[in-house]
Amino acid sequence: MKLYSTNLQAEEVNFETALITGLAPDKGLFMPKTLPHFSGEELAALKDEPYPEIAFQLLRRILEGEIDEESLKAITYDAYDYDVPLEEVNENTYIMRLDRGPTASFKDFAARMMARLMQYYLKKENKELTILTATSGDTGSAVAHAFYGLDNIRVIVLFPETEVSDRQRKQMTTLDQNISALAIDGKFDDCQAMVKQAFADADLKHLNLSSANSINIGRLIPQTLYYFYSYLKLRDYPEEIVFSIPSGNFGNMMGCVLAKNMGVPIRKIVASVNENDEVPIFLTSGEYEKIVPSRNCISNAMNVGHPSNLARLIAIYGGVMDEQGNISKLPDMEKLNGDIFSTSVTDEDTMALVKQFYEENNIFIEPHGAVGIKGLMDYRAATNDNTLAVTLETAHPAKFPAEVKSAIGIEPEPPQSLKEIEEKEEHMEFLDTDYEKFKSYLKERLE
Repeated sequence: MKLYSTNLQAEEVNFETALITGLAPDKGLFMPKTLPHFSGEELAALKDEPYPEIAFQLLRRILEGEIDEESLKAITYDAYDYDVPLEEVNENTYIMRLDRGPTASFKDFAARMMARLMQYYLKKENKELTILTATSGDTGSAVAHAFYGLDNIRVIVLFPETEVSDRQRKQMTTLDQNISALAIDGKFDDCQAMVKQAFADADLKHLNLSSANSINIGRLIPQTLYYFYSYLKLRDYPEEIVFSIPSGNFGNMMGCVLAKNMGVPIRKIVASVNENDEVPIFLTSGEYEKIVPSRNCISNAMNVGHPSNLARLIAIYGGVMDEQGNISKLPDMEKLNGDIFSTSVTDEDTMALVKQFYEENNIFIEPHGAVGIKGLMDYRAATNDNTLAVTLETAHPAKFPAEVKSAIGIEPEPPQSLKEIEEKEEHMEFLDTDYEKFKSYLKERLE
């Protein structure tokens, strides 16, 4: 695999380099130059296989020549040792529950695979690494748990102090050992900006820093797999499918775009956002403007005013956007709008849908999943398209007990993984958004 930078000012690299480096030296995001295309016959042959086998068979083609198949199979089966339910709502709507992993979030799918791949390469080279990751909610806990206890990788997680739920925070702050949690007096975008600045800081190059955010291609590629899986379980090639994806930093949605490019017959990708509506506005107007500061919504993991992965989306459709959000070349807007429908959902509509969905279907959903379902409803209302659709539930409803209880009067039963953290001691430090203080923190801890 050869990967290029979305800023087009860096040399091409292989997958191992992109994975370990995280961000390209020109501050762009790594993108594969080519990806394999899976035929209808190849897809049909996987239809009856379980999730880890489907994942392995796809990854051995995607990562061909990058890792031996025996190691890849062991890594894949170890990473995906939990269920991926497809819950029927009605004859043309399913919920894919990506909340059954160890941190009850879809981020487990990418983080567990990425951690194991990183460990594989680092052990080969006898190297150590420090992961810096910014989170608006679930990324931090998934990354922290995925890397917890690995002796050659340290993790530092930055999160906005007042914009994560108690359970999300505790999943990051109760681990200790090789995991450090930093509560930042600011927004997710501030956390992400500090992380990106550290990667580009020549004074910190000797610290061997890398990323586990969706800016890392190692997060993105595993996120293509569950789109294949749900398609194979619900459709017969070449039947089409629609996916509605709650979107914040747009890594999850980019996984769907890559799956479409690799052969999944996706009729439409619905990118459902909360009140941070910079992407729907861009798609309809061709004008991109960041939201600074991002708007604080109850679907907190989606409170992103400038999604990093937008640069990748624009690149796939022939455009160029730099890390600051400046577009020097517009993508093919007609093709982009042909493939993707994006809509913004208010907090009021989000809470109303949590209530409505429980009353009508006896199904618990949380705010992020509700945004995805409302986005699908908006798409169908706008197009009269009733193609079978899968909407993603990206976190367990028990991660947002206050919001769910406020909507329906019942607090969802937490899975065992969430119950275990309630009484554990928390370990975290506090910083403001001053980059120089963050830089000093890194030097003190890592030198």
